[in-house]
Amino acid sequence: MGTLDVARFTADLGRAFKENGIGGLLSHERTLAFARLTERMLEENEKYNLTAIREPEKIALLHYADCATLSAMLPKGASVIDVGCGAGFPTLPLAILRPDLSILAVDSTEKRVRYVEETARLLGLENVTARTMRAEDGAKDPLLREHFDVATARAVAEMRILCELCLPFVRVGGEMIAMKGRQAAHEVQGAKKAISLLGGRLLSVDETPLHSSTLGEMGRGIVRIKKERKTPADYPRAYAQISKKPL
Repeated sequence: MGTLDVARFTADLGRAFKENGIGGLLSHERTLAFARLTERMLEENEKYNLTAIREPEKIALLHYADCATLSAMLPKGASVIDVGCGAGFPTLPLAILRPDLSILAVDSTEKRVRYVEETARLLGLENVTARTMRAEDGAKDPLLREHFDVATARAVAEMRILCELCLPFVRVGGEMIAMKGRQAAHEVQGAKKAISLLGGRLLSVDETPLHSSTLGEMGRGIVRIKKERKTPADYPRAYAQISKKPL
């Protein structure tokens, strides 16, 4: 499998999952899929920048184990939209671990969407579709607005902006799950108005770090928001307004 040391990567992946309490998610087939994904990502990274994390051990922890922690949060058979999917996180790890999900990956950058689409096809992930679009435009589409059980986003924008981009996609009764860094709780404090205005209610902020016996602890936060009311029709606004005057 190219230049990737599969045996070493398999050990790194297994350790990363086990040390974060999710070892039971892996199987031989899933481990092989993650190895193929890693090789593909590193090869494509030579053409254009997909990720600044290039060491397989760090990829196993900071990309795969990080995204895999969402697995238990998603209802069986859920429809998921990954807003600002970038290099396919959390789309691709979730698709590997949860074949019951139906995932739409969206990003404004066509080459990244094409990468996610082609990678999903190469890995045989039939539960992934990808579309090039801006979230603030897509959320106005009646076929997408308030259509999804879950909206996810990883390292896309600060919470006030992110809520306006994501919550309009979520059906009443569904959830928005934001994958954030160490400042998650601080960002949520500043986003309380946005969460309420857009029809949401904060469920939790989990700042449990990722654990690694070789790399140390890595801080992160997972923010869960319940959609309790329809988002007012005025939202989302144009991105220039969203970024200039966050809610």
